[in-house]
Amino acid sequence: MPTSRDLLEKLIAFDTTSRESNLALIEFVSDYLANLGIASQLLFNAERSKANLYARLGPSGPGGVMLSGHSDVVPADGQAWSVPPFQLSERDGKLYGRGTADMKGYLACVLAAVPGFLAQPLRLPLHIAISYDEEVGCLGVRSLVAQLRASPERPAICIIGEPTEMRPVLGHKGKLAMRCEVHGAACHSAYAPQGVNAIEYAARLIGRLGEIGARLAAPERHDARFDPPYSTVQTGTISGGRALNIVPAECQFDFEVRALPADDPRQVAGELQDYAERELLPHMRAVQADTAIRFSPLSSYPGLLTDPHSEAAELLALLSGSQDFSTVAFGTEGGLFDEAGIATVICGPGSMEQGHKPDEYVSLDQLAQCGAMLVRLREWMRG
Repeated sequence: MPTSRDLLEKLIAFDTTSRESNLALIEFVSDYLANLGIASQLLFNAERSKANLYARLGPSGPGGVMLSGHSDVVPADGQAWSVPPFQLSERDGKLYGRGTADMKGYLACVLAAVPGFLAQPLRLPLHIAISYDEEVGCLGVRSLVAQLRASPERPAICIIGEPTEMRPVLGHKGKLAMRCEVHGAACHSAYAPQGVNAIEYAARLIGRLGEIGARLAAPERHDARFDPPYSTVQTGTISGGRALNIVPAECQFDFEVRALPADDPRQVAGELQDYAERELLPHMRAVQADTAIRFSPLSSYPGLLTDPHSEAAELLALLSGSQDFSTVAFGTEGGLFDEAGIATVICGPGSMEQGHKPDEYVSLDQLAQCGAMLVRLREWMRG
């Protein structure tokens, strides 16, 4: 049977950058599982250009463990790669290629482990889930989450194999990304008071975001389990204006909130919208009635913080050999699974220090450690 390295070489060859289709990879996995006698269910997007894959083996009924990961990768464009990003390269015990760490290395380990799970009776079902469009806001997995939420055979525990260097992780922050569009009124800059300067009003909104962020960073709101230990707010992009001698009628900026699991990022957006409606729009419309400030969501996902005394955490400690639980700064699909009643933990090969960068890699040792973890899972699930 193919090894995790063999399978990783196959998976890396599929360019599954989020802007591309992932169907070639999904069909490869579906065929691989079918050759082992396992049927897969594909959940397509509206355009049928992408799909989630879901499969299960072992006994029927509720419960069991789900091994989950995403198929998409971030772009390699504009990065200084020394090796082809979509062709596996090996050097000094490291396997290079886009997605080796984030997170096709884990998917390869899961697929390589399937024959071992099939070779013995299982007392619990094993679920396998592969999603699309995680990198652009955890978009694709939502149809799978909805199906699992309604299923009488929903798994009890999910292990997401994001790169943690095989350390056991129980949590991460949630995220809300928003766009704000300020529609002012243009005029010649010599008569600036007769216009409504969209950039200046956008600046006041961004300033209020800074004030909210400062409040969230107050020491009494800290949670030392996270780095940084508080919810953060930041403006990432801004555009507006056409010429210096024209009062700008349009300005747009995007901002994000990365919130501790105990904080609701929607409260930040709500406070900013309230400030816009109460404080800014009356002044704008006193000059021009059809001015406006509009907010629209870009992406969001919930945070995750699994109880360290839960069955899921105890299982992860057993599988990883460590109770030194931690959190990660990046987001995952875990909060969505957790909201659906599936206790979720995170542990996978590689490091996000290599993810999203040129010459991304995962070491053969990390793949071996992940394979050993899955063997321990197999023994734990033995019938």
